[in-house]
Amino acid sequence: MNVIKGNFANGLTCLNLVSGVIAIICGAMGSDLLWGVSGTHWAWVFIGIAAVADFSDGFAARLLNAYSDLGKELDSLCDNVSFGVAPALTLFFALEDYGADRWVKWIALAIAVCGALRLARFNTDASQETSFVGLPIPGNAIFWIGYMAQVEAGAHWMTEWWCVVPLILLESWLMVSQLRIFSFKMKTLSWRGNEARWLTLAAAVVFLALTGIAGLFWTVIFYVVLSQMRVGKKMLH
Repeated sequence: MNVIKGNFANGLTCLNLVSGVIAIICGAMGSDLLWGVSGTHWAWVFIGIAAVADFSDGFAARLLNAYSDLGKELDSLCDNVSFGVAPALTLFFALEDYGADRWVKWIALAIAVCGALRLARFNTDASQETSFVGLPIPGNAIFWIGYMAQVEAGAHWMTEWWCVVPLILLESWLMVSQLRIFSFKMKTLSWRGNEARWLTLAAAVVFLALTGIAGLFWTVIFYVVLSQMRVGKKMLH
């Protein structure tokens, strides 16, 4: 029983990894269809499954009191695959399908590099228990899924080099920046002390209702901007 208890959270973390690897395979298919759905869209689905597994492993570890150094390192390794490499390669192949300049897609590899740097810093920085330094890597994946959905919704100008290259570089920098970003960990569900979190969730609902999956793009932007507005008010606890 203790073996199961001790490894249940790690099993969920490995599900995160498997989902990320499948997302990479699907992303490489690009616009090719699998059961009537493009490989790019399947990649979004499996990155989403990875995100659920990532949230669940932390919840399970807290519930079972099964924290371990192994689990922490494993979590970061899996996160880099699912939320760094997978969105980077999905974007790489999607830009090719969208007709972007051939050299542009190679800039997407910066996403995976900065994602790895962000996670390495997170594992060695004890100050990030209640808030983050730099954009959390799952936010990176959410941003790029929203970006691709925005392009497919008709915003093809967003694949022009003068738009997508600055976006890739800016978003990659956000992960390794010194900007303080609030965490979604809540001690209670009350409004007081969780204002920024509830506002972000409400904004996500509105953006998704108005623009569909593309709303994820705007949600991450809102999250980062609101974090900076809240820093001065010390609302990051």
